[in-house]
Amino acid sequence: MPMPPSDGWYLLGPFIAVALVGFLGAIFWRMGLQWTQAREDPLRELYEGLAIFGDAEDYGLLCPAAATDDPGIAEEIRSLLSAAGIRSTSAERPDGRLLVLVFPEEVDEARRLVGGSPAL
Repeated sequence: MPMPPSDGWYLLGPFIAVALVGFLGAIFWRMGLQWTQAREDPLRELYEGLAIFGDAEDYGLLCPAAATDDPGIAEEIRSLLSAAGIRSTSAERPDGRLLVLVFPEEVDEARRLVGGSPAL
């Protein structure tokens, strides 16, 4: 059975779809990502404190249990908490200090265990 002749019009639909997705992606990238990263943006003070735009002091579900300047001490605190069965991680603050973070239900116990660590 012979195949019907084609002249390439069947490629037009997928080409238009790919071009449209690329065009919309470029527009949304320009509107979204570039807008939040601009330092001279006059609206920056309106969204600076929102966590969705990268608030440095927002750690999601985790709470700070200890703070230190030394990464070695932060690892010792984390291993102490791990030995006690408390899951933890660390994060760096904008001023360079390291925070040891735990879940809210374990923060009181973690702070008791750490005891003599520098204050937050």
